[in-house]
Amino acid sequence: MLSALLNIALGLAGAWLVNYLSDVLPQHRKLVQSDCPVCGEKLDWRYYLVFSPCRECGSMPSRRHWVVVFALPVFAVLVGYFPAPSLGAVGGVIWLIYFSLIVVIDLEHRLILQPISLLGAALGLAFGVRAHGWIDTLIGAAAGFGIMLLFFYLGELFVRFLSKRRGEEIQEVALGFGDVNLSGVMGTLLGWPGVIAGLVLTILLGGLISGLYMLVQLVRKKYHAYQALPYGPFIVISTLLLLFLADRMV
Repeated sequence: MLSALLNIALGLAGAWLVNYLSDVLPQHRKLVQSDCPVCGEKLDWRYYLVFSPCRECGSMPSRRHWVVVFALPVFAVLVGYFPAPSLGAVGGVIWLIYFSLIVVIDLEHRLILQPISLLGAALGLAFGVRAHGWIDTLIGAAAGFGIMLLFFYLGELFVRFLSKRRGEEIQEVALGFGDVNLSGVMGTLLGWPGVIAGLVLTILLGGLISGLYMLVQLVRKKYHAYQALPYGPFIVISTLLLLFLADRMV
């Protein structure tokens, strides 16, 4: 019971942190007082802690703020009861908070910030070395980064080819460089050769969900060519699935 309460507290603290960082980092790239998205007035701590409205215009926190605050404590408890062998209960909550920040920012801004990737790499090395040793951790990181970097350049070449063929520049890209960095973080956690399974699962999930999304858009008659989904969530889901489920399926 005590451990569950601790995980709930950690999940709540993480949720407040994720909501705050997701608001300020994409806009300011540093830790500052957040701005109201409606009127631009500076927000105080009560906006995040107790969902107080903006003092200037009365606007409330968005639906995302509520979802994160309710979801993270629930998942934190689950992580505590079913910890990943290589992370432990507390480590699992730390990575849950980290990956939640990645997913929220990528979904809202199509962006994976480099400082967040560097933090993930440092954390990944700390956890990865303990689980896999230095060599497999570093090879996993290099493989994750290098293989996704290859896909990144192939994607750029493909977009240039299509742009030239159509006679107009295509803005949408399948992969951003942030996805390359995040794949390196995946490699530190999964090690070598686990990162290969992570990348394959990421590609399969990305293809499946993208296909379903396009099908729904076609049915709704809202589909247009070269729509691209943020790829970070697929990398995150694949990493977590392998970390938390792989050993239990063996």
